Amino acid sequence: MSTAPSVTEPRRSRTSRVGPAAPPRRSMSLALPFDPVLALAVLGICICSLATLNTVSERGIPDGFYMKRQGIYFLVGTIIAAVLARTDYSRLRELKYGIFGLIIVSVIAVRFAGNDVLGARRAIQLPFFSFQASELGKVLLVVALAGFVVDRSRALHQPMTTIRIIALGLLPAALVLIQPDLGSSMVYGAVTLALLFVAGIPGRYFAAMGAVFAVVVVCVLVVLPMAGTEVLHGYQKARLTSFLHPNDNSNDTAFQQIQSRVAIGSGEKTGRGDKATQTSYNFLGEHHTDFVFAVVGERWGFMGAGLVLSLYALLIWRGLRALTMAKNLYGALIAGGITAMMLFQVFINVGMTVGIMPVTGIPLPLMSYGGSSVITTFLAIGLLQSVYAQGRASTAGKGRVLGF
Repeated sequence: MSTAPSVTEPRRSRTSRVGPAAPPRRSMSLALPFDPVLALAVLGICICSLATLNTVSERGIPDGFYMKRQGIYFLVGTIIAAVLARTDYSRLRELKYGIFGLIIVSVIAVRFAGNDVLGARRAIQLPFFSFQASELGKVLLVVALAGFVVDRSRALHQPMTTIRIIALGLLPAALVLIQPDLGSSMVYGAVTLALLFVAGIPGRYFAAMGAVFAVVVVCVLVVLPMAGTEVLHGYQKARLTSFLHPNDNSNDTAFQQIQSRVAIGSGEKTGRGDKATQTSYNFLGEHHTDFVFAVVGERWGFMGAGLVLSLYALLIWRGLRALTMAKNLYGALIAGGITAMMLFQVFINVGMTVGIMPVTGIPLPLMSYGGSSVITTFLAIGLLQSVYAQGRASTAGKGRVLGF
């Protein structure tokens, strides 16, 4: 009795799909190739700056002059940041030697071709603004020094490697200090330490650097002056020490801090508005640059000052976010160095206006009037956006989905 051959149905593979394939999940980075929260923080600070500078008046300066100029700087800076945000920041690592050389050459050029202002030569006068090489050098140092750190990342546990990196950071800092520009040289030092921290050098090296720094400060402020050698100018020493006992000092630096504290204190909760006197009648000098935060405190009080500081906190948070999302060590170092640069400048500037930090001439990023400072800050923002965007794109390519 014959039997019909059995027909066995082919087994369905476990990996085969029934029906059409599900569309791949899109990451938000593909829809927004930049950090919108960072952009909103920057926009908010710019609006606060324009509103503040619109209230600043000086004898011989037309009303709204600083606000209009600042608006032009913001527009130019935004364009530069937008272009830089779509540039592969990793390519800058190949240019580290040229970028570092540019810092040195530009600072030296200012020394010989800059204009003397109040005994200092810090900028070259251009048709539309004064170019401060020390400001541009802040971002360039982050980019160049990060490249040097990456090249030596496997030898950071060796003391000589750390010493070489510190020397590379302190060389332009020393040249800037000679101008003299104490504030920018301090920022250079803070950036160098931040890059070493992000790179993960041993903690004992930071302890050793702290001890060396303490010895240097004692020598510069006490030992060498007693021996007849002055390292710092008299006004620089006054700036570094007068904030400790401002009421016991009659110099201009102490007077500035006293007037700044009076202005901020008089603002109370909601500010004095058009009744502000310390800044409107020029009792407080440099209130459109170094002491712009005092204008905010007097005119809009605690509420206005709190809003500005909240926007800076948001900016710092997004910088740290870009650090954690960077696709490589170079990006993490750039984000960390820029975030440290911003945080250090905000802390020192706001601190000096309320009398807890020395007056060093460090501007408040995007709030203080000045073309070099604004353009430099937007360069930094563009780099942060580039690190963020490429980090999200790299994560999306691996099939991961991240929120803001």
